[in-house]
Amino acid sequence: MNALISLSIAMAAGLLMTRPLKLIKLPNVTAFLLAGLLIGPSLWGIVTGGKFGGIVTADTMKSFDVIVSVALGFIAFSIGGEFRLSDVKKLGKQILLITVIQALGATFFVFGAVSIAGFAMPEALALGAIATATAPAATLLVVRQYKADGPVTRTLLPVVAFDDAIGLMIFSVFMSLAKAIESGEAPTVKNMLVEPLCEILLSLIIGALLGVIVALCVKWFKSRANRLSVCIAAVIAGVGLVELFSKNNITLFGAKLSLSSLLLCMMAGAVFCNLSSEYAKVLEGTDRWTPPLFMLFFVISGADLDLSLLPKIGIIGVLYLVFRSLGKYFGARLGATLAGAEKNVRKYLGITLLPQAGVAIGMAQIAVSALPEHGASIQAVVLCATLIYEIVGPVLTKIALKKAGEIRADL
Repeated sequence: MNALISLSIAMAAGLLMTRPLKLIKLPNVTAFLLAGLLIGPSLWGIVTGGKFGGIVTADTMKSFDVIVSVALGFIAFSIGGEFRLSDVKKLGKQILLITVIQALGATFFVFGAVSIAGFAMPEALALGAIATATAPAATLLVVRQYKADGPVTRTLLPVVAFDDAIGLMIFSVFMSLAKAIESGEAPTVKNMLVEPLCEILLSLIIGALLGVIVALCVKWFKSRANRLSVCIAAVIAGVGLVELFSKNNITLFGAKLSLSSLLLCMMAGAVFCNLSSEYAKVLEGTDRWTPPLFMLFFVISGADLDLSLLPKIGIIGVLYLVFRSLGKYFGARLGATLAGAEKNVRKYLGITLLPQAGVAIGMAQIAVSALPEHGASIQAVVLCATLIYEIVGPVLTKIALKKAGEIRADL
Protein backbone atom coordinates (compact mmCIF):
# COMPACT_ATOMS: atom_id res chain seq x y z
CA MET A 1 0.00 0.00 0.00
CA ASN A 2 1.10 3.58 -0.70
CA ALA A 3 3.14 4.89 2.28
CA LEU A 4 1.18 8.16 2.56
CA ILE A 5 -2.16 6.35 2.57
CA SER A 6 -0.78 3.97 5.21
CA LEU A 7 0.22 6.98 7.33
CA SER A 8 -3.27 8.47 7.09
CA ILE A 9 -4.81 5.11 8.06
CA ALA A 10 -2.39 4.86 11.00
CA MET A 11 -3.41 8.31 12.24
CA ALA A 12 -7.12 7.55 11.81
CA ALA A 13 -6.76 4.24 13.66
CA GLY A 14 -4.92 5.93 16.52
CA LEU A 15 -7.56 8.64 16.87
CA LEU A 16 -10.48 6.21 16.71
CA MET A 17 -8.97 3.84 19.27
CA THR A 18 -8.75 6.63 21.87
CA ARG A 19 -12.57 6.85 22.01
CA PRO A 20 -13.39 3.39 23.43
CA LEU A 21 -10.30 3.36 25.65
CA LYS A 22 -11.22 6.75 27.09
CA LEU A 23 -14.44 5.18 28.39
CA ILE A 24 -12.39 2.82 30.56
CA LYS A 25 -9.88 5.60 31.40
CA LEU A 26 -6.82 4.09 29.72
CA PRO A 27 -3.98 6.36 28.49
CA ASN A 28 -3.85 7.45 24.84
CA VAL A 29 -0.47 5.77 24.40
CA THR A 30 -2.09 2.39 25.09
CA ALA A 31 -4.77 3.20 22.53
CA PHE A 32 -2.14 4.08 19.91
CA LEU A 33 -0.22 0.85 20.50
CA LEU A 34 -3.37 -1.28 20.27
CA ALA A 35 -4.40 0.55 17.09
CA GLY A 36 -1.02 -0.30 15.59
CA LEU A 37 -1.43 -3.96 16.52
CA LEU A 38 -4.88 -4.05 14.88
CA ILE A 39 -3.73 -2.62 11.54
CA GLY A 40 -0.19 -4.07 11.51
CA PRO A 41 1.13 -7.21 9.83
CA SER A 42 1.42 -9.30 13.01
CA LEU A 43 -2.25 -9.65 13.99
CA TRP A 44 -3.49 -9.83 10.41
CA GLY A 45 -0.89 -12.48 9.62
CA ILE A 46 -2.10 -14.64 12.53
CA VAL A 47 -5.82 -14.17 11.73
CA THR A 48 -5.43 -14.89 8.00
CA GLY A 49 -2.79 -17.60 8.35
CA GLY A 50 -0.15 -15.44 6.71
CA LYS A 51 -2.25 -14.75 3.59
CA PHE A 52 -2.70 -11.06 4.35
CA GLY A 53 0.06 -8.88 5.78
CA GLY A 54 -2.03 -6.17 7.41
CA ILE A 55 -3.49 -2.82 6.43
CA VAL A 56 -0.01 -1.43 7.12
CA THR A 57 2.37 -4.04 5.71
CA ALA A 58 5.88 -5.01 6.79
CA ASP A 59 7.31 -3.49 3.59
CA THR A 60 5.56 -0.18 4.26
CA MET A 61 6.87 -0.16 7.83
CA LYS A 62 10.44 0.26 6.58
CA SER A 63 9.56 3.62 5.03
CA PHE A 64 8.41 4.88 8.44
CA ASP A 65 11.88 4.65 10.04
CA VAL A 66 12.54 8.36 9.64
CA ILE A 67 9.30 9.21 11.50
CA VAL A 68 10.28 6.96 14.40
CA SER A 69 13.77 8.52 14.58
CA VAL A 70 12.50 12.11 14.51
CA ALA A 71 9.77 11.35 17.06
CA LEU A 72 12.36 9.91 19.46
CA GLY A 73 14.43 13.03 18.92
CA PHE A 74 11.54 15.30 19.90
CA ILE A 75 10.71 13.13 22.90
CA ALA A 76 14.28 13.52 24.14
CA PHE A 77 14.27 17.27 23.36
CA SER A 78 11.08 17.70 25.39
CA ILE A 79 12.53 15.79 28.35
CA GLY A 80 15.67 17.94 28.15
CA GLY A 81 13.43 20.99 28.41
CA GLU A 82 12.57 19.87 31.96
CA PHE A 83 16.21 20.17 33.07
CA ARG A 84 16.28 23.67 34.51
CA LEU A 85 19.49 24.14 36.50
CA SER A 86 17.55 25.50 39.46
CA ASP A 87 15.55 22.26 39.64
CA VAL A 88 18.54 20.03 38.92
CA LYS A 89 20.50 21.62 41.77
CA LYS A 90 17.68 20.71 44.15
CA LEU A 91 17.35 17.14 42.88
CA GLY A 92 20.78 16.49 41.28
CA LYS A 93 22.34 14.03 43.75
CA GLN A 94 18.97 12.48 44.44
CA ILE A 95 18.29 11.86 40.72
CA LEU A 96 21.74 10.40 40.08
CA LEU A 97 21.53 8.05 43.07
CA ILE A 98 18.04 6.83 42.18
CA THR A 99 18.94 6.35 38.50
CA VAL A 100 22.08 4.32 39.20
CA ILE A 101 20.49 2.09 41.86
CA GLN A 102 17.30 1.34 39.89
CA ALA A 103 19.37 0.52 36.79
CA LEU A 104 21.68 -1.78 38.74
CA GLY A 105 18.68 -3.29 40.52
CA ALA A 106 17.09 -4.34 37.22
CA THR A 107 20.44 -5.61 35.91
CA PHE A 108 21.35 -7.80 38.86
CA PHE A 109 17.82 -9.09 39.51
CA VAL A 110 17.55 -10.32 35.91
CA PHE A 111 21.15 -11.54 35.71
CA GLY A 112 20.82 -13.42 39.01
CA ALA A 113 17.47 -15.02 38.15
CA VAL A 114 18.49 -16.14 34.64
CA SER A 115 21.89 -17.50 35.71
CA ILE A 116 20.49 -19.30 38.81
CA ALA A 117 17.83 -20.88 36.57
CA GLY A 118 20.67 -22.56 34.67
CA PHE A 119 20.78 -20.55 31.44
CA ALA A 120 24.09 -19.73 29.75
CA MET A 121 26.19 -16.97 31.29
CA PRO A 122 26.41 -14.85 28.08
CA GLU A 123 22.60 -14.93 27.85
CA ALA A 124 22.22 -13.91 31.50
CA LEU A 125 24.72 -11.06 31.11
CA ALA A 126 23.06 -9.71 27.95
CA LEU A 127 19.53 -9.81 29.37
CA GLY A 128 20.70 -8.28 32.63
CA ALA A 129 22.23 -5.37 30.72
CA ILE A 130 19.19 -4.85 28.48
CA ALA A 131 16.93 -4.79 31.57
CA THR A 132 18.27 -1.31 32.46
CA ALA A 133 16.59 0.39 29.48
CA THR A 134 13.34 2.28 29.94
CA ALA A 135 11.04 4.01 27.44
CA PRO A 136 10.92 7.80 27.87
CA ALA A 137 8.34 8.17 25.09
CA ALA A 138 5.51 6.32 26.83
CA THR A 139 6.24 8.02 30.14
CA LEU A 140 6.30 11.52 28.64
CA LEU A 141 3.02 10.99 26.79
CA VAL A 142 1.21 9.86 29.95
CA VAL A 143 2.59 12.84 31.90
CA ARG A 144 1.48 15.26 29.18
CA GLN A 145 -1.95 13.76 28.58
CA TYR A 146 -2.96 13.98 32.24
CA LYS A 147 -0.91 17.13 33.04
CA ALA A 148 0.73 15.24 35.89
CA ASP A 149 2.81 17.30 38.28
CA GLY A 150 4.36 16.73 41.69
CA PRO A 151 7.42 15.19 43.33
CA VAL A 152 7.05 11.79 41.60
CA THR A 153 6.66 13.35 38.12
CA ARG A 154 9.52 15.81 38.66
CA THR A 155 11.75 12.91 39.74
CA LEU A 156 10.52 10.52 37.05
CA LEU A 157 11.38 12.57 33.93
CA PRO A 158 15.08 13.18 34.71
CA VAL A 159 15.49 9.58 35.96
CA VAL A 160 14.10 8.24 32.67
CA ALA A 161 16.39 10.60 30.74
CA PHE A 162 19.58 9.75 32.69
CA ASP A 163 18.71 6.05 32.58
CA ASP A 164 19.76 5.90 28.93
CA ALA A 165 23.32 7.03 29.75
CA ILE A 166 23.65 4.62 32.67
CA GLY A 167 22.14 1.81 30.59
CA LEU A 168 24.63 2.35 27.75
CA MET A 169 27.55 2.00 30.17
CA ILE A 170 26.19 -1.14 31.83
CA PHE A 171 25.31 -2.69 28.47
CA SER A 172 28.78 -2.06 27.05
CA VAL A 173 30.55 -3.62 30.04
CA PHE A 174 28.23 -6.65 30.28
CA MET A 175 28.23 -7.29 26.53
CA SER A 176 32.02 -7.23 26.47
CA LEU A 177 32.06 -9.85 29.23
CA ALA A 178 29.40 -11.92 27.43
CA LYS A 179 31.34 -11.86 24.12
CA ALA A 180 34.55 -12.76 25.92
CA ILE A 181 32.92 -15.76 27.63
CA GLU A 182 31.30 -16.99 24.40
CA SER A 183 34.40 -16.55 22.25
CA GLY A 184 37.05 -17.27 24.86
CA GLU A 185 38.71 -13.88 24.22
CA ALA A 186 39.64 -11.38 26.94
CA PRO A 187 37.44 -8.24 27.19
CA THR A 188 39.28 -5.00 26.37
CA VAL A 189 39.25 -1.60 28.05
CA LYS A 190 38.42 -0.07 24.67
CA ASN A 191 35.21 -2.08 24.24
CA MET A 192 34.12 -1.90 27.87
CA LEU A 193 34.90 1.72 28.74
CA VAL A 194 36.45 3.87 25.99
CA GLU A 195 33.80 3.40 23.28
CA PRO A 196 30.73 3.82 25.52
CA LEU A 197 32.30 6.85 27.23
CA CYS A 198 33.08 8.39 23.83
CA GLU A 199 29.48 7.83 22.73
CA ILE A 200 28.07 9.50 25.83
CA LEU A 201 30.48 12.44 25.90
CA LEU A 202 30.32 13.11 22.14
CA SER A 203 26.51 12.98 22.19
CA LEU A 204 26.40 15.47 25.08
CA ILE A 205 28.93 17.84 23.45
CA ILE A 206 27.16 17.93 20.06
CA GLY A 207 23.78 18.23 21.81
CA ALA A 208 25.07 21.18 23.87
CA LEU A 209 26.28 22.94 20.71
CA LEU A 210 22.88 22.47 19.07
CA GLY A 211 21.21 23.83 22.22
CA VAL A 212 23.40 26.96 22.07
CA ILE A 213 22.50 27.44 18.39
CA VAL A 214 18.77 27.14 19.15
CA ALA A 215 19.06 29.67 22.00
CA LEU A 216 20.88 32.16 19.73
CA CYS A 217 18.36 31.69 16.92
CA VAL A 218 15.44 32.27 19.31
CA LYS A 219 16.93 35.69 20.14
CA TRP A 220 17.13 36.47 16.43
CA PHE A 221 13.76 35.09 15.27
CA LYS A 222 10.73 36.49 17.06
CA SER A 223 7.72 34.88 15.39
CA ARG A 224 6.25 31.66 16.78
CA ALA A 225 6.44 29.96 13.36
CA ASN A 226 10.14 30.73 12.86
CA ARG A 227 11.06 29.62 16.36
CA LEU A 228 9.19 26.37 15.82
CA SER A 229 11.10 25.89 12.56
CA VAL A 230 14.40 26.41 14.41
CA CYS A 231 13.53 23.67 16.94
CA ILE A 232 12.41 21.26 14.22
CA ALA A 233 15.60 21.90 12.22
CA ALA A 234 17.77 21.36 15.30
CA VAL A 235 16.16 18.05 16.25
CA ILE A 236 16.27 16.75 12.67
CA ALA A 237 19.93 17.80 12.43
CA GLY A 238 20.69 15.94 15.67
CA VAL A 239 18.96 12.76 14.49
CA GLY A 240 20.68 13.10 11.10
CA LEU A 241 24.11 13.31 12.72
CA VAL A 242 23.39 10.14 14.70
CA GLU A 243 22.52 8.30 11.47
CA LEU A 244 25.60 9.73 9.75
CA PHE A 245 27.87 8.34 12.48
CA SER A 246 26.10 4.96 12.50
CA LYS A 247 26.42 4.49 8.72
CA ASN A 248 30.08 5.55 8.56
CA ASN A 249 32.84 3.79 10.42
CA ILE A 250 34.28 6.88 12.13
CA THR A 251 37.10 6.15 14.58
CA LEU A 252 39.32 8.13 16.94
CA PHE A 253 42.54 6.58 18.32
CA GLY A 254 41.20 3.17 17.27
CA ALA A 255 37.87 3.58 19.08
CA LYS A 256 34.68 3.59 16.97
CA LEU A 257 32.66 6.78 17.42
CA SER A 258 28.87 6.61 17.62
CA LEU A 259 26.11 8.84 18.96
CA SER A 260 22.93 8.39 20.98
CA SER A 261 19.96 10.34 19.59
CA LEU A 262 18.28 10.32 23.01
CA LEU A 263 21.27 11.81 24.81
CA LEU A 264 22.10 14.27 22.03
CA CYS A 265 18.58 15.71 21.68
CA MET A 266 18.01 15.67 25.44
CA MET A 267 21.17 17.75 25.94
CA ALA A 268 20.09 20.17 23.20
CA GLY A 269 16.78 20.73 25.00
CA ALA A 270 18.47 21.09 28.39
CA VAL A 271 21.05 23.66 27.21
CA PHE A 272 18.42 25.64 25.30
CA CYS A 273 16.02 25.88 28.25
CA ASN A 274 18.81 27.13 30.51
CA LEU A 275 20.18 29.72 28.07
CA SER A 276 16.90 31.20 26.84
CA SER A 277 14.55 33.27 29.00
CA GLU A 278 11.76 32.52 26.51
CA TYR A 279 12.19 28.75 26.50
CA ALA A 280 8.71 28.14 27.95
CA LYS A 281 6.95 29.91 25.04
CA VAL A 282 9.08 28.09 22.46
CA LEU A 283 8.57 24.66 24.04
CA GLU A 284 4.85 25.36 24.25
CA GLY A 285 4.91 25.81 20.48
CA THR A 286 6.72 22.50 19.91
CA ASP A 287 4.30 20.78 22.32
CA ARG A 288 1.43 21.88 20.07
CA TRP A 289 3.18 20.57 16.96
CA THR A 290 4.38 17.18 18.17
CA PRO A 291 1.20 15.28 19.26
CA PRO A 292 0.46 13.89 15.74
CA LEU A 293 4.11 12.86 15.43
CA PHE A 294 4.05 11.08 18.80
CA MET A 295 0.78 9.39 17.91
CA LEU A 296 2.29 8.06 14.67
CA PHE A 297 5.36 6.90 16.59
CA PHE A 298 3.27 4.73 18.92
CA VAL A 299 0.91 3.43 16.22
CA ILE A 300 3.97 2.43 14.15
CA SER A 301 5.55 0.85 17.25
CA GLY A 302 2.38 -1.15 17.85
CA ALA A 303 2.28 -2.29 14.22
CA ASP A 304 5.90 -3.39 14.52
CA LEU A 305 5.25 -5.71 17.50
CA ASP A 306 5.23 -9.39 16.57
CA LEU A 307 2.56 -11.40 18.42
CA SER A 308 3.89 -14.70 17.09
CA LEU A 309 6.88 -14.34 19.42
CA LEU A 310 4.78 -14.59 22.59
CA PRO A 311 4.69 -18.42 22.78
CA LYS A 312 8.47 -18.60 22.23
CA ILE A 313 9.73 -16.81 25.33
CA GLY A 314 9.16 -19.69 27.79
CA ILE A 315 10.68 -19.69 31.26
CA ILE A 316 13.49 -17.26 30.43
CA GLY A 317 10.96 -14.70 29.20
CA VAL A 318 8.87 -14.99 32.35
CA LEU A 319 12.02 -14.60 34.48
CA TYR A 320 12.97 -11.48 32.52
CA LEU A 321 9.53 -9.90 32.89
CA VAL A 322 9.13 -10.66 36.58
CA PHE A 323 12.65 -9.91 37.80
CA ARG A 324 13.13 -6.77 35.70
CA SER A 325 9.91 -5.40 37.21
CA LEU A 326 11.06 -6.32 40.73
CA GLY A 327 14.52 -4.87 40.11
CA LYS A 328 13.13 -1.56 38.83
CA TYR A 329 10.64 -1.26 41.69
CA PHE A 330 12.91 -2.18 44.59
CA GLY A 331 15.94 -0.45 43.03
CA ALA A 332 14.00 2.81 42.70
CA ARG A 333 12.62 2.39 46.22
CA LEU A 334 16.08 1.78 47.70
CA GLY A 335 17.60 4.67 45.75
CA ALA A 336 14.82 7.04 46.80
CA THR A 337 15.20 5.96 50.44
CA LEU A 338 18.99 6.47 50.42
CA ALA A 339 18.52 9.84 48.68
CA GLY A 340 16.03 10.99 51.32
CA ALA A 341 13.19 11.41 48.81
CA GLU A 342 9.69 11.89 50.11
CA LYS A 343 7.27 9.05 50.77
CA ASN A 344 5.34 9.12 47.48
CA VAL A 345 8.57 9.02 45.44
CA ARG A 346 9.76 5.98 47.40
CA LYS A 347 6.39 4.28 47.04
CA TYR A 348 5.39 4.94 43.43
CA LEU A 349 8.45 5.84 41.32
CA GLY A 350 9.48 2.23 40.57
CA ILE A 351 6.07 1.42 39.07
CA THR A 352 6.45 4.22 36.52
CA LEU A 353 9.79 2.86 35.23
CA LEU A 354 8.47 -0.35 33.66
CA PRO A 355 7.81 0.71 30.01
CA GLN A 356 10.53 -0.52 27.64
CA ALA A 357 10.86 -0.01 23.89
CA GLY A 358 13.31 1.36 21.33
CA VAL A 359 16.56 1.42 23.30
CA ALA A 360 16.03 -2.15 24.53
CA ILE A 361 15.21 -3.37 21.02
CA GLY A 362 18.38 -1.71 19.72
CA MET A 363 20.42 -3.44 22.41
CA ALA A 364 18.82 -6.78 21.50
CA GLN A 365 19.76 -6.28 17.85
CA ILE A 366 23.38 -5.72 18.88
CA ALA A 367 23.20 -8.95 20.92
CA VAL A 368 22.04 -10.88 17.83
CA SER A 369 25.26 -10.10 15.96
CA ALA A 370 27.56 -10.12 19.00
CA LEU A 371 26.30 -13.43 20.46
CA PRO A 372 25.30 -15.64 17.50
CA GLU A 373 24.66 -18.68 19.69
CA HIS A 374 22.17 -16.91 21.98
CA GLY A 375 21.17 -13.80 20.00
CA ALA A 376 17.88 -15.14 18.60
CA SER A 377 16.66 -16.18 22.06
CA ILE A 378 17.64 -12.84 23.58
CA GLN A 379 15.88 -10.93 20.82
CA ALA A 380 12.68 -12.99 21.19
CA VAL A 381 12.60 -12.36 24.95
CA VAL A 382 13.16 -8.60 24.58
CA LEU A 383 10.61 -8.17 21.77
CA CYS A 384 7.95 -10.07 23.73
CA ALA A 385 8.74 -8.11 26.88
CA THR A 386 8.46 -4.88 24.88
CA LEU A 387 5.00 -5.90 23.67
CA ILE A 388 3.80 -6.53 27.23
CA TYR A 389 5.58 -3.58 28.89
CA GLU A 390 4.47 -1.04 26.29
CA ILE A 391 0.79 -1.99 26.68
CA VAL A 392 0.74 -2.51 30.45
CA GLY A 393 3.44 0.03 31.43
CA PRO A 394 1.58 3.27 30.54
CA VAL A 395 -1.50 2.05 32.43
CA LEU A 396 0.58 1.33 35.53
CA THR A 397 2.31 4.72 35.18
CA LYS A 398 -1.07 6.45 35.17
CA ILE A 399 -2.27 4.45 38.19
CA ALA A 400 0.91 5.21 40.15
CA LEU A 401 0.78 8.96 39.41
CA LYS A 402 -2.91 9.03 40.27
CA LYS A 403 -2.34 7.31 43.61
CA ALA A 404 0.49 9.76 44.29
CA GLY A 405 -2.05 12.57 43.85
CA GLU A 406 -0.34 14.02 40.77
CA ILE A 407 -3.21 13.30 38.37
CA ARG A 408 -6.74 14.50 39.02
CA ALA A 409 -8.91 11.80 40.57
CA ASP A 410 -11.64 12.10 37.90
CA LEU A 411 -9.29 11.28 34.98
